[in-house]
Amino acid sequence: MNWFDFEQHLPITDPTWIFLLVLIIILFAPILLSRLHIPHIIGMIIAGIIVGEHGFNILERDSSFELFGKVGLYYIMFLAGLEMDMEGFKKNRLKALAFGVLTFTIPMLLGIWSSVSLLDYGLTTAVLLASMYASHTLIAYPIVSRYGLSRLRSVSITIGGTALTVAWALLVLAVISGMYKGEVGHLFWITLTVKVVWVCFLVIFFFPRIGRWFFRKYEDSIMQFIFVLVMVFLGGGLLELAGMEGILGAFMVGLVLNRLIPSISPLMNRLEFVGNALFIPYFLIGVGMIIDLRVLFVSGTALKVAVVMTVVATLSKWLAAWLTQKIFRMQTSERAMMFGLSNAQAAATLAAVLVGNKIEIAPGVPLLNDDVLNGTVVMILFTCIISSVVTERAARKIVVSDSSGDLEEKPKEEENILIPIANPETIANLVNMALVMKEPKRKDGLITLSVINDSNVSEARLVQGKRYLEHSAMVAAAADVSVNTVTRYDLNVASGIIHTMKEYSASEIIIGLHRKVTLVDSFLGTLTEDLLKGTHKQVMIVKCLMPVNTLRRIIVAVPPKAEYEAGFFKWVERLCRMGLQLGCRVHFYANSNTLGYLKGYISHKHKGVRREFTGLEDWDDLLLLTGQVHFDHLLVIVSSRRGFISYSPSFEKLPSQITNYFSNNSLMVLYPDQYGDSQETLSFSEPVHHSDSQRYDTIGKWFYKWFRKN
Repeated sequence: MNWFDFEQHLPITDPTWIFLLVLIIILFAPILLSRLHIPHIIGMIIAGIIVGEHGFNILERDSSFELFGKVGLYYIMFLAGLEMDMEGFKKNRLKALAFGVLTFTIPMLLGIWSSVSLLDYGLTTAVLLASMYASHTLIAYPIVSRYGLSRLRSVSITIGGTALTVAWALLVLAVISGMYKGEVGHLFWITLTVKVVWVCFLVIFFFPRIGRWFFRKYEDSIMQFIFVLVMVFLGGGLLELAGMEGILGAFMVGLVLNRLIPSISPLMNRLEFVGNALFIPYFLIGVGMIIDLRVLFVSGTALKVAVVMTVVATLSKWLAAWLTQKIFRMQTSERAMMFGLSNAQAAATLAAVLVGNKIEIAPGVPLLNDDVLNGTVVMILFTCIISSVVTERAARKIVVSDSSGDLEEKPKEEENILIPIANPETIANLVNMALVMKEPKRKDGLITLSVINDSNVSEARLVQGKRYLEHSAMVAAAADVSVNTVTRYDLNVASGIIHTMKEYSASEIIIGLHRKVTLVDSFLGTLTEDLLKGTHKQVMIVKCLMPVNTLRRIIVAVPPKAEYEAGFFKWVERLCRMGLQLGCRVHFYANSNTLGYLKGYISHKHKGVRREFTGLEDWDDLLLLTGQVHFDHLLVIVSSRRGFISYSPSFEKLPSQITNYFSNNSLMVLYPDQYGDSQETLSFSEPVHHSDSQRYDTIGKWFYKWFRKN
C-alpha cells in the first residue's frame, strides 16, 4: 500500500478518520479565523466546502453527516426556544407577529415577481421559489448565545417571526407537494389542521408536566440530559408525522421547557456545551459540503439564477427588518440584529429545493431544475456569510454600548454569596438557589465554607469537609461558575462563618434550615440565632423539598415598614432574579405602602418579571396564605432582627406557624441587611441580653399559667 497516494484512498470512509477530521475542523477553524476577525460559523461552512465532494473530495456527505446535521439543526431551533425571554416575547408578541408577516410577505411578493419576470418561470415554480426566500434558519443564533444576548427584544422578535414564517413556508411546500400527488382537497386541509393542532396540544399540555415530574423525581445529570433530548426529538418526530417539518417541533419543545431549565443552571450549560461543541458544527460542515462553487463558472444561466436568488433573498429580509424598525421606532442595532438572524437560508430552503427537484411537472422535467438547485446552494453560502458577519457586528456593538452603560452605574456593593455547608443532602439545593440569585453576567461570586470545630478535629471530619466542598464546586462548575472553597478552623461554628464573611467581603449568606434534634431545640437553631446576632448582612435560611428549577411560584410575605430597612432593595433584587431565571411568577403580599415601593422598583428595574401584588395589612393574617401556598411553591417570609424598624412581636409566632401550617412547603426565611454591625452598634430596643429577657418572659408566662390552673 502506498501511504502517500492520497487520491487512492479518497474520500475517507473509515469512521475513525472521518470523526477525527471533523474534530480537527471544529478545533482549528475558529482559531484560524478569529485572527482574521471572521465569525466561526463561516469557518465551518468554508471547511465543509473544502473537504466536501465539490472541493478536494476528502470526505463524502454520508449518513453520519445527515444524522448529526439533523440533530444540529434541531438543536439550533431547540436552543432558540429554550433561551427565549418568554415575558419579553409576550410583551413584544405584536412586534413578532408584524415581523413574521413582513418577513414572509415581502420575500413572497419579490420572489414571485423576480421568478416570473427575470427568470421566466411558471407561477407554481415561482411560488415555491418565493417560499424558499421567505423561510430562514437561525444559523447565526450561536453568536447571539455566545455574547449572552438571547434575551434581547430584537432577538425575541426575530425568533417569534422565524417560527411564523417557517411554518407558513413549509405549509406552502406541503400544499404544492400535495397538489402534484393529487392529495389537495377539502379532506387534505381538514386532516392537516387536525393533526397539527393535536400535536401542538400534546406538546404544550403534556410535555411541561412530564418534564416537571421527571426533574423532581430524578436528579441525575445524565438522565436529565438524555430526557431533554428525548423530548426534543419526540416533539420533532410528532410534527413530522403531522405533515410539517420537525424543526418546528424542536422549537416548540424549547418553548415549553423554557421555565424548567434556568439559563444559569448545570443542565442548561450541558445542553449548550454539547450542541455548540459537536452537533451544530457538524450541521454547518454538512451545509458547506453541499455547496458547489464551480457552478458559477460553468453555466451562465446558473450564475444568473444564483445572483437573482441571493439578491432577492437578502434584499427582502433587509426590507422586512427595516420596516419593522421604522414601524416600532427601534434602534439601528436592533434592525441589524433582526436582519442578521433572519437572512441565512439553510434548513427549510434545502427541504423545499430537494422536494421541488423531485416533483415532475412533465416526464423528465422537474418543478425546480438543476439551475435552481445549484443557485440555492450558492444562495445558502452567501446568505450564511452575510448573516454571520452582520450578527457578529451587531452583537459586538450592543455589548459595547451595554458595557459603557455599566461603567456609569457601578454597584455599591460587590456580590459575594457565602454558603456554609454541613449536610450533604442540601448542598445541591443551596448552590442552585445561589446560582439563580447571583448576577447572571458574573462567572464567580460564590463562596462555600466548611467550618471545623477546633475542639472536635479529626481526620474523618477533615476528609468529610473537603468532600462536601468538592461537591459544591462540582455543582457550580456544571453551570460554568467558579466557586471559592474555604475550610476554616474555629472554636465556634457561628464565629467561623462571621469571620469568613468579613475576610471574603461576603454580601449575604444562604444557609440550610436547622433540623430539630431535641424538644428544647429552637426552630432556627442556636447556630442561626448566633449568626443573626453576629452580623448585619442579609441571611437567607432555606428549606428545599424539591429541585429549585421545578418551583412554579414564589410567594413572598413582607412585613409592614420593610421598605425602610437598609437591605430592602437587595432582597427584592434577588427574588426578581429568581423569578426571571426560573420563569415563575413572584406573588408579593404586603400592606399598601410597601406594595407601592415594590411596584415602583420592579417596574423600573425588572419589567420582565411575572409578578402579582396582594394586600396583607396585618402580619397576623399570615395564616391566610395557607390556601395560597401549594407543594410546588416557594414561601419566602421576610423577617427582621429584633430591635429594627420592621420588627414586630408577631415574629415570635413564626416558628410555630411555619411548623403547623407550612411544614410541607419549600421555605425561605429572609433577614435583610440592617444598618451597622450588630457587634459594634446597639439600638434602644435591642438590650444586650435580650435572649435572657426572652427566657424570663417564658418562665413568667409558665408561672402565670400554673397559678391560673391552681
